[in-house]
Amino acid sequence: MANFFDAIPSDLNAEVFESLVESNNVKVERIISKGHSSPDVGWYEQAQNEWVIVLKGSAIISFDDKPSISLSAGDYLNIAALQKHKVSWTAPDTETIWLAIHY
Repeated sequence: MANFFDAIPSDLNAEVFESLVESNNVKVERIISKGHSSPDVGWYEQAQNEWVIVLKGSAIISFDDKPSISLSAGDYLNIAALQKHKVSWTAPDTETIWLAIHY
C-alpha cells in the first residue's frame, strides 16, 4: 500500500513525473509541479488521450485552438489525443499535485 501524498521531494527545481502503473494501453502517473510550466515554444501533442485531475495546488492549461483552462484542487479535464496543449502556469508557492491517466 502507498499514499499518493507521501514522498514528495523537497527539491522541486525540476518538475517530477512518476509512473505509478503502466500497461500497453494505459499509463497512470503522478506529476508534481511548483511554479513549473511548459516551454514557451512548442506544444504537447500526444498520441493518446490524457485525463488529468489537480489534487492539490492550481494550474492553467493552454490550448492552441481554444481558451485556457484554470484548474484548482478537484478540477479535472480530458485532453483528446493530438490536442495541442501546454501547462502555462502552476502555483509558485505550493506544490501542484496531478494525477494523469494516459489512455
